[in-house]
Amino acid sequence: MTQYQFHPRRKAGKPAAIRAAVSFTLSALAAWGYTPAHAQTRGNAAADGTLAPVVVSASRFPNDPAFPPIAATVITAEQIREAGIDNANEAIRKLGGVYGRQSSAGPNDFPLDLRGFGTNGDLNMVVLVDGVRISENELTTPLLSSIPIETIERIEIVRGGSSVLYGSGATGGTIQIITKRPQANAGHGSVVAEVGTDGQRAGRAFVARGWDNMSIDASYAKAHNDNWRDNTKSNQENFSTTVQWFASDWRFGLRANIARADYGLAGGLSLAQFNANPRQAKTPLDYGSYDNDSITAFLERRFGAFDVAAELSHREKIARANYVSTATTLQTNVRNTQFSPRIRHVLEAGRIKNELIAGIDLAEWNLNTVASYGNSDAAQRSKAFYLRDEIEFDKNARIAAGVRREIFTQSSASSVYGMNSGVNAWDLQASYALVPSLRAFAKTGQSYRLATADENGFNGLPTGQILKPQVSHDLEIGATWGSADRQLTAKWFRHRVRDEIYYDPTGGAFGFGANSNLDPTKHQGVELEGKLRVTEAVTVSATYQHVEAKFTEGVNAGKELALVPRNMLSTRVNWKSGNQSADAGIRWVDSQRYGSDFSNTCAARIPSYTTLDARYAIRVNAWEFALTGTNLAGRDYYSQAFSCQGSIYPENGRAVKFTARYDF
Repeated sequence: MTQYQFHPRRKAGKPAAIRAAVSFTLSALAAWGYTPAHAQTRGNAAADGTLAPVVVSASRFPNDPAFPPIAATVITAEQIREAGIDNANEAIRKLGGVYGRQSSAGPNDFPLDLRGFGTNGDLNMVVLVDGVRISENELTTPLLSSIPIETIERIEIVRGGSSVLYGSGATGGTIQIITKRPQANAGHGSVVAEVGTDGQRAGRAFVARGWDNMSIDASYAKAHNDNWRDNTKSNQENFSTTVQWFASDWRFGLRANIARADYGLAGGLSLAQFNANPRQAKTPLDYGSYDNDSITAFLERRFGAFDVAAELSHREKIARANYVSTATTLQTNVRNTQFSPRIRHVLEAGRIKNELIAGIDLAEWNLNTVASYGNSDAAQRSKAFYLRDEIEFDKNARIAAGVRREIFTQSSASSVYGMNSGVNAWDLQASYALVPSLRAFAKTGQSYRLATADENGFNGLPTGQILKPQVSHDLEIGATWGSADRQLTAKWFRHRVRDEIYYDPTGGAFGFGANSNLDPTKHQGVELEGKLRVTEAVTVSATYQHVEAKFTEGVNAGKELALVPRNMLSTRVNWKSGNQSADAGIRWVDSQRYGSDFSNTCAARIPSYTTLDARYAIRVNAWEFALTGTNLAGRDYYSQAFSCQGSIYPENGRAVKFTARYDF
């Protein structure tokens, strides 16, 4: 990570595009005779008019939900609602047990870390919405908070190397957001209003309508928050709409997403400043914003034993920042286009089912930066081919193997580099049910990550050179025991990484640090995930991760990587009885090295912390009223600090909000 990392945002103008899109969608719904319906199921169109749930992340095609990806974590829409969560990033952290640290910019997009990759955790995982990659090729966090929470059907988290199917950055795993699809010949919707402490105000609306072979949905959300810390006030406005045409053997659709946000940039505090007043801002006048728009066309078609699918997606992002503290201004313009056609052949012969998948991923990405300190540009082109085969024996055993080859070009006229290269990925997976209640599994393979344009632009290498691709050799062994009401999953994992891409504060020609290919490293640990239905009304769940991230060779051999807590534990209790429900969670995070402490010489560590959140809700006919609290103990703590006892970004203090929801 670069310590000069900017947060290119601006004060957003009035989003006329959002108002126009909302007006068009609602007018279309009214013209087509929208009538509400209360009970809905969602998924692919079925012969009886209902829509069955599907799992898509295992093979990039819809699959049998009873046979999900190996050791996947699934977060449902019901769990999200009952926990009082209003954005996908928070759901992944609290309900999925994924570690996240306070963002230094942006309203709700905490950088996430699946397997101990520290400050580059979110660059070592791939985030997708309905199969379309939203992970940024910039040095920024995926905009999960821009996904309307009311549209999410579920979130699938698959930990471990996944580069065969999803390419660069999937060493830590993948996070797949699956959105809702309306029922044929019916409609439904919801309206939500929220108000809370620290100036919280938010409103959301979602509406969907389906006909015999067509559906349309739309969602709109607007939120304002003064936030706990000074100069972290934020405003967000998001709109999305999807139009689909479908039949029993095909589906085609168009999806548009518009996101706007502006917010303050409070800066990092020294330890003395944090202890004196963690709510203060180091940079009280800095601010930024983003405009992020995307449109996607998607297609699925079945021809007997063959399925074909494709997504064509285009994203444009304008981001600006004004650093009054340093008299610096910045604007970046990003354009990204992806095309991902693929084909699947399924052959069933007796007790054996064979699934063969072949696909192509094409991507083109361009960045232009205009800044007070100089202009720059960058471009990346990539084309990849992958092949994956999975054999299922009597719905009891699975063996899968896959390979991927990606060719890419990275270039910049301003930084004077241009490089063509290629990288490979492969994996081998197997699972077997020793008894009906116990399934063992194992995964091994090779995954990779390419350096971003920002990383290549400040790498400390001679002019014209860029960072090498990061390559990881992955291994995972585990087992799942139990049933839907009582289940425990245990995993041991190891990632041996060569040329890990990381900001090295000791690198660079003049001692100011630089993005570098590190000496060999190892990320190794265990993960436990369990849930238990104690009674008909009470369910308990927990996740635990222990990870050791260390150098294995070089001058720092045996020393810990920075910003990686060795232990994390999350527990939740959910109670539901009649028209009432309650949900509470405790999260503990171990101490960790400060961001600059590569030599492990800083006398102090970032302290461990524990947080508590809870929610109570009551339903009255079509209404639901809820009271939600986060960090209820009011603890002052931090998880993001880039220098030894300095550059600290405090986490939010206690917050309480009241929510009213109406379903129709």
